[in-house]
Formats: sequence, C-alpha cells, structure tokens
Amino acid sequence: MTLSIRQIAPESKACHDLGPDALATVIPRALILDALTSTGTLNKEKRERKLNLCSTVQLLIAQALFAEQSMTSLLHTLNYGRGLLSAEEPEAVATASAVSYRRRQLGVAPLQALMRTVCQPLATPQTPGAYRFGFRLMALDSTIESVPDSDANAMTFGRLKGRQGQSAFPQVRGTYLLECGTHAPIDAYFTPCRPSERHSAKVLLRSLRPDMLLLWDTGFHEYAYYQLVKVCGAQSLGRVPAGPSPQKIKRLSDGSWLIHLAPSDGKRKRAGEHLVLRMIEYTFTDPKLPGFQQTHRLITSLLDPQLAPALDLVCTYHERWEIEIAIDEIDTHQRLLAGTLRSKTPQGVMQELTATLIGYYGVRALMLQAAEHQEVDVDRLSFVHALRILQTAITTSQVLAAESLPQQGEYLLRQLAAVRLPERHLRINARVVRRKYSPFALKHPEHLHPSTFPKQQTFREVILVLVT
Repeated sequence: MTLSIRQIAPESKACHDLGPDALATVIPRALILDALTSTGTLNKEKRERKLNLCSTVQLLIAQALFAEQSMTSLLHTLNYGRGLLSAEEPEAVATASAVSYRRRQLGVAPLQALMRTVCQPLATPQTPGAYRFGFRLMALDSTIESVPDSDANAMTFGRLKGRQGQSAFPQVRGTYLLECGTHAPIDAYFTPCRPSERHSAKVLLRSLRPDMLLLWDTGFHEYAYYQLVKVCGAQSLGRVPAGPSPQKIKRLSDGSWLIHLAPSDGKRKRAGEHLVLRMIEYTFTDPKLPGFQQTHRLITSLLDPQLAPALDLVCTYHERWEIEIAIDEIDTHQRLLAGTLRSKTPQGVMQELTATLIGYYGVRALMLQAAEHQEVDVDRLSFVHALRILQTAITTSQVLAAESLPQQGEYLLRQLAAVRLPERHLRINARVVRRKYSPFALKHPEHLHPSTFPKQQTFREVILVLVT
C-alpha cells in the first residue's frame, strides 16, 4: 500500500485540518457546516482565529473519543501530524480560554442538528439480529450521568435523593433510542434527573418509523406509550410490572392472550377507552436462572400469533439488553465513567453529551462497515478494540494526503475486524445491586466552595504542631 504525504499550503491554518479524517465518511465536514448554517450559528463567526466554529464541533467529537485527554492536550494531538509536515515553526494551538470562548459561541443547537442528520438507522434486513418479524428492532432506555459540582449544574439538573441523602454530584438524565442490531443511537433527550424517565422518553417517539418494533422495560409500561407508538405506525413489545393482570379477552393458539389495556385515568376508563393488545406469560425452567418459576409478562401490539409466535416474542424481547450494553460501552469504555463529565456549565454538559453520542455513532458505523466487509456479525467485533484503532487512525490521518485517505479507510476496516469476540448469548440478569456506602459525612452547601489561602500565606504557615 503506497500512501502520499499531505502538503501543507503556506496560507493554510491549523483549524482547517483539525478534523478527525478517519470519521469523515460518517461525519463529513459538509454536514457540520450545514448544521452551523441551518441554526444560524455560522453568522456569529466574525473572525476565524486559531479555532473556528466548524473545528470546534470536530474537536468536541474527537474529545468524545479521547476521554483521557484535556481539550488543550487533544489539540496538540490532532495538530501533531501537521507540525511534522510544516517547514516552519508549528502554529500554536488555541488556548483553553479560546476553546471555552468558541464553545460558548457554538451553543448546543448545531450539535443537536448534526446528531439528527448523522444518526440514522444503519441496519438492513440482511444485518444479523437487526430485524424480527419484518420489523427493525429498536430499544428505549435511560441512564443517569454525574456532572461537575457547580452551582449552575446543580440548579439546572438537580440531584437525586434517597435514604442516604442526596447524590454527591448534580445529575443529568439521558434517554436514548437505539437500533439493537448495530447499537447505533438514533435519538436522545437530556433532561434534569427528575422527573422520571417516562416523561422524557415520550419525546423520542418522534423518531419512530412504521418499520420499527420498539422494545422497553417495565419502567415505560404506560397506556400512553402503547397509544403513541400505535399513532406513529410502529409496533411495541414491553414488559409488564408486577401487579394486577390486564383484562383478558381471548386465548390464542400459541398460549398468548388478547387483552384490553385501559388508561389509568378513571374518567377515560369509565368511558370505555382501551387498546386491544396481546399478552404473553412465561417463566424459566432452569433453577440457576434469575426469575426461576416466576411469572413474567410481555405486552405487544403484534396480534397475529402466526406472524409472531409467543416463544419468538419472548426471545426477541431479551434483545433489549443491546441498549444496556451500548450504554455500558459509552459510559465505561468511551467516556471512562470513573469521573464526571467535564463541563461546569449546563450548555457545556449538553454539548459534551451530544458530541459523545455522535462520536459513538461514528465508531459503531465504521464497525458495521468492517463487519459487512468481513462478512461477520457486528456483535463479534470488540468496541474497545475499535475505539483504540480509531484513535490511532485519527492521529495518523493528519499526515496523509486526501487521495490516500480511501486506502487508509480500507486498512482501517480490516483492523477494526481483526479482533473477534466469542458468540454472545441472550442475557438474563438479576435485578440486584451492591453498593458501598462511604464512611465520610455527607457534603453540604458550605462544602461546595472550600476556602482558599490568602495570597500572602502558605500552607506551612497555617499549621500548628500540638505539644501534649
């Protein structure tokens, strides 16, 4: 493979070459410019300087893939190749204050517009595990993210409270709509940690299409959800929480039931409002499995037992775990959950979360291309390996000429598929947690802003050694 080295024009600025070119096939620069233009943000850019608005978006997406680096450190990483090729002294990168200025100028709207444009379903009917009964499998779930402990974040996002007191950090709720077969996030909505996920998830139903089958857990069991999914023309499959059974109408040939599901509002219920749905009751026969001999119930809008037999529906529902795996990939392996998000302002938090999802989508889109290239199920490819390979590809692409990037792309796809995971089976996990409570006292408002030493004093000068 013969590659050509990029030629740096004398008038070229570092911000023109800042983008992660390895992601250009998924997130092209033209789409970023379209998002900036459509939201009117590009009009704010009076001077280009060392960091323009387009490169700021690219920097935020790259930062989502280099979680261990600060913004300033990442700028040096992305400009390293350009510095090697420059005949003159490398151009200084933007300072931390310059990055903050551009981020304030950018806002959140362009990133949200870019996500709506870029994050589209990836699977085809030939993608392994992506379709059931002729419908694209989608999943809905939410997670809580801790954000830096600033007054602005606390006021905007709030804190969760429990028996042990309130959470140590302000927290934002992220609710995701995801394609199960590829782990591609299709839509997301970020809100304060309260109220519950049910309120924010309804917004995501805007992205449903008639060819989709939406899977959700008991937290979303609500008459309104089944009704809204029906209005969108899509199908639904959800788990029913413990409690009274819906009204059964007729037993079907596969053992499932047609049921009447009524709204919780008494007036609407008395008026006879209801939906005709289908319920499957099942249990596990292996005593080693959580939920052994317990009755589990699913409700679906797929009424035909010939099209969707009960046993197939139960197996399909457990594909919902794919969204849990995706959230773990984002939090644990991409974003490195040991710490909070970086941003101390609500706008910065929203930017960071949106850019993280766009970056994750980019990795997952390339993983699907690699899997199709090697004719393997994308579930067999390692996300952690793909992330590391892509980090390397982003830095090396900075020194390559544009005509060599397609060759690098082909090599990248082969490398992404080089590490294979064992075949993964359906997951059944017990609903239990193990928490370690801290022996220290809870944080109170007076601890949010610790006192600082006067400039004329040192730490040594405030110490008194006690003599007993």
